[in-house]
Amino acid sequence: MVLVLTRTYFPEGTNGKLECDGKLICNTIELPWKNNETKVSCIPEGKYFIRKRYSKKFKWHLEIIEVISRSFILLHPANNALKELNVCIAPVTKISGAGLGIMSRKAFTKLKTIVYKALDEKQRVLIIIKS
Repeated sequence: MVLVLTRTYFPEGTNGKLECDGKLICNTIELPWKNNETKVSCIPEGKYFIRKRYSKKFKWHLEIIEVISRSFILLHPANNALKELNVCIAPVTKISGAGLGIMSRKAFTKLKTIVYKALDEKQRVLIIIKS
């Protein structure tokens, strides 16, 4: 499975649309681009794999792996990138501003269902991040 995240950058945050086979799954919000600096910047554009991950804080969620100089890049619910994200990507139902969205849990559930199904079928899940 190949997911494509197409970003639009703003000084206050990064917005995106996440698609699979040309069909919109959800929108996304992230931190602004600040040269891949830890905890203040979104990750670089590129191709990465996604796997399942569990934590006490987020329960079952998704992790983007093998990002150069970064770790624990998660996909989890959040509606305000600057207040709720350290580097992660938050699926949202609708964008409401730069790095802002609404109904993140609903979007995350949709994304997680699609990705977990592919992973359970032993497919590799690739995410291509571009602008």
